[in-house]
Amino acid sequence: MSSTRMAKGAAMATENPERPAAAFPPRHGRLRRPHAVVTVLKAAGIAVAVAVVAAGGIGAFELNDLGQRVADNGIDISNGADAATATPLPVPRIGAIEGGFNFLLVGTDNDAAQGDAYGVRDATLNDVNILLHVSADHTSGVVVSLPRDLIVPHPECVDPDTGEEFYAMSGRPLNEAWSRGGLGCVVATVSELTGQTIPYAGTVSFNGVIAMTDAIGGVPVCVEEAIDDPDAALVLPAGTSTISGATALGFLRSRHGVGDGSDLSRISSQQTYMSSLMRTMKSADTLGDLSKLYGLARAAASNVKLSSNLTSLDSIVAMAYALKDIDLDHLVFVQYPGGTGDADYPGKVVPYTDLADELFAAIAADQPFSLDGDSLGRGTVLDPNATPTPVAPTPTPTPTEDPEVIAAAAPAAAAPAAAPAQVISGLKGMTATTQTCAAAYSG
Repeated sequence: MSSTRMAKGAAMATENPERPAAAFPPRHGRLRRPHAVVTVLKAAGIAVAVAVVAAGGIGAFELNDLGQRVADNGIDISNGADAATATPLPVPRIGAIEGGFNFLLVGTDNDAAQGDAYGVRDATLNDVNILLHVSADHTSGVVVSLPRDLIVPHPECVDPDTGEEFYAMSGRPLNEAWSRGGLGCVVATVSELTGQTIPYAGTVSFNGVIAMTDAIGGVPVCVEEAIDDPDAALVLPAGTSTISGATALGFLRSRHGVGDGSDLSRISSQQTYMSSLMRTMKSADTLGDLSKLYGLARAAASNVKLSSNLTSLDSIVAMAYALKDIDLDHLVFVQYPGGTGDADYPGKVVPYTDLADELFAAIAADQPFSLDGDSLGRGTVLDPNATPTPVAPTPTPTPTEDPEVIAAAAPAAAAPAAAPAQVISGLKGMTATTQTCAAAYSG
């Protein structure tokens, strides 16, 4: 198994993020013809976990049925390794999972159930790859979107169904990993790229996106100008609309409706959706509606396939408890650092490895970080009609000359100020509290 890590390797290092210059060894391995494919919902994994927490108020029969469906959809992600070393021990009790963890959600562009509703393709590709990291103290989280066309090395992989082996490749798009061994191969590829251990994973397809967004009940999204993108079957007026089902899928698929028409623009507009989704899920109306949450859990059980170490409700609930109390100010959505324009890989995304090293060093150390003032990606703008978070006024004390009252009101010694969060300049993204609109297509 190849041990090269892209984020640490010098072969692809790019010192100047404005002008990526990458050189790769010759390409090897079994290659497939690239496809013009589309992306799917990235936030489903988070929503699934939150939804299942609420299922604790449902009757035993429904819970047993839900648990069985989750177990039936379990996927082996060991990639041919000894299961004892590849799969962590199951969570022993219901409660927040101990320590930090990484979860990879993969959105596929094709499966047996969807037919040709979104075009005929002869292969299934991993067109959404999103890595969620939750800190050990469960106070912060990072969601890293990895572009489908990111040029990365691929490790040796094994197809869990056929036993077919695929040898390592260098300098190929990330979205080819699924064809070399399914979810386990995608996990291995992202783990090697980022240097992160990834014990948990899940996958969802187009039909799953529609079912999940219907169960959520809609997500408000803002667009800078009206969108009419026939390629994504999406028509939206300017301003804010609450979208669900096929319309939400169209919003997440749209390239020629936002930004400069690139996949990087689409990632940033998808972050607009994800941040709104998390605000919606945190709102009292959503989290207090047990029927919506159980509907989401049922949709997830039928449409989201999880790694085999997450196929018990105890495990999912434990993960959800770790997620549910993260302050949205401390949940950061970022794009894996990279850019287009490399002559050797036209139309593809080449990593900025210096910046990636900084990002994943902070993640590995559980070091909270913030973004600079120019972090919004190509596909987003700040929402001009955003409602600021209200700040309660400081009450004015009533004047008094009573010495006992004055003594009682004397301020206690101030606690030491917390160290400011590290700023990682150059990353593209936003926090879950950032209110944005999808930018108008600029041609």
